[in-house]
Amino acid sequence: MARNVAQLNVVQNARPLAQNEPNFFLPEEEELSRRFLEDGYVIVPVENRIALDRLRATVAEAAAKWLGVDTPSDAGTFLDNIHARAPYDRINEMRLSVINSLNTQPWVSRAYFSLARKTVETLVGNELAMQRRLNLSVQMPNDETSVLPVHADVWDGDSPFEVVQWTPLVDCKGTKAMFLLPPKADARHAAEFRRFDGKSVEDLFRAIEPDVIWPEVKYGETMVFSLNLMHGNRVNFEPGTRWSFNCRLKGLFSPYADKRLGEFFEPITVRAASRFGLDYAYLEGFDE
Repeated sequence: MARNVAQLNVVQNARPLAQNEPNFFLPEEEELSRRFLEDGYVIVPVENRIALDRLRATVAEAAAKWLGVDTPSDAGTFLDNIHARAPYDRINEMRLSVINSLNTQPWVSRAYFSLARKTVETLVGNELAMQRRLNLSVQMPNDETSVLPVHADVWDGDSPFEVVQWTPLVDCKGTKAMFLLPPKADARHAAEFRRFDGKSVEDLFRAIEPDVIWPEVKYGETMVFSLNLMHGNRVNFEPGTRWSFNCRLKGLFSPYADKRLGEFFEPITVRAASRFGLDYAYLEGFDE
């Protein structure tokens, strides 16, 4: 924590358009962008419900296989109540088994991208790089081992140009969801980070707690948020188990940090003109 605090650089808020500047956004794109810049996130209905249902059914099938029980007829209820079947001390083992099973199937990343393709293209761009492996979070009620302390991904090797697409497989609210510090509050607290040097992440959370929000994201919705903002989760005091995917996306040609293209990211929507440009070899042997 002390090292991260000492190395943190405050990211400035994006400058809005002046009244006399040309605006090339469609009205709905401008509204989505405004919400993202003001709130640090947007929650939208998934654009491909069939893909989401297939993803959830596949997760439930993999979890049932790990537990040695029959594939459930109601995937949502099964996942929401998994804590009644799965041992708490093996929850991470189950989670890794499920996500490793999914990440071996080529259709999964394409299906996940389809959940919010238009939203991501509006907020990030239409030439994109995507995290090579989806992440899966499982947080049972009252489980202290699944807490993700307050952090911002840019503190630990992520590019500030990335976003996270966060999609629950069950309805999530309150401590069953995640918390996020909105941009204005984030900037205010980040400006005072030096006072947390040598202190714990719990000290940091207690300081920002009055300002954090807990977005409610229902099944059938997805959230896209900026990983520059402080976020995390706490002990889940809701009655159901949280299951959620998360995946990072960024502009293909925007700057990378420690997580590089070809290692952590893979290109997914390279446009034809870019392919021509990347393949072009400049002629040699001519005088200027």
